[in-house]
Amino acid sequence: MSFGILLQITRPAGVLADTLNTAALQASSAGEIKLSIWDLSLKGGWIMVPLAIMSVLAIYIFVERYIIINRAAKDDPNFMNNIRDFIHNGRIDSAVSLCKNNRSPLARMIEKGVNRIGKPLGDINAAIENVGKLEVSKLEKNIAALATIAGAAPMIGFLGTVIGMVRAFYDMSMAGNNVDIALLSGGIYQAMITTVAGLIVGIIAYICYNILVARIEKVVFILEARTTEFIDLLHEPAS
Repeated sequence: MSFGILLQITRPAGVLADTLNTAALQASSAGEIKLSIWDLSLKGGWIMVPLAIMSVLAIYIFVERYIIINRAAKDDPNFMNNIRDFIHNGRIDSAVSLCKNNRSPLARMIEKGVNRIGKPLGDINAAIENVGKLEVSKLEKNIAALATIAGAAPMIGFLGTVIGMVRAFYDMSMAGNNVDIALLSGGIYQAMITTVAGLIVGIIAYICYNILVARIEKVVFILEARTTEFIDLLHEPAS
């Protein structure tokens, strides 16, 4: 008998607990605040404008330079074989035409060397190196701007953090004894969001910068190897 009474007492208690848990979950889900990226950007204030411009510039520079550098990194083994055949056969004009038809940094370097055949090897090597420096400088166009964005974006984000905290303390001082969390939320939002945005832009730009630098180093290695091959070719006796 007492066991039945116990069951009757525990069942309503269990039902009541389940009801309370369900109500708590509904209340928490109803009070949940969802913010979009646009809302967060607006909370960040005017600091988000230069950060947005920097992010667009960083992506544009990376994509544009990556395409150019990747195109310059293509190494055609038949190119140097044809140059060797033309030079050994005394067909200098054909070698020059081949270089002009292949508008790559390597072709422009070899063209300069072919046009100077007959002069001392030191002069030929110096002329090729000068053209190579110009070609590498073309590949490095806007790379410094990407490095600047990588360093400046976090600093601008931290500037937004300082501005946000100054705003929060100013609102606190103006409120006097009536300090409210809602009053301080604007400055704290700006402080945190600009920091995150600046770090994200800076990290992305830094990664993109290092990728491009590594690709340029690969191109430089190919150009140096082919230049050495061309100079050795001039030492070979004509067949």
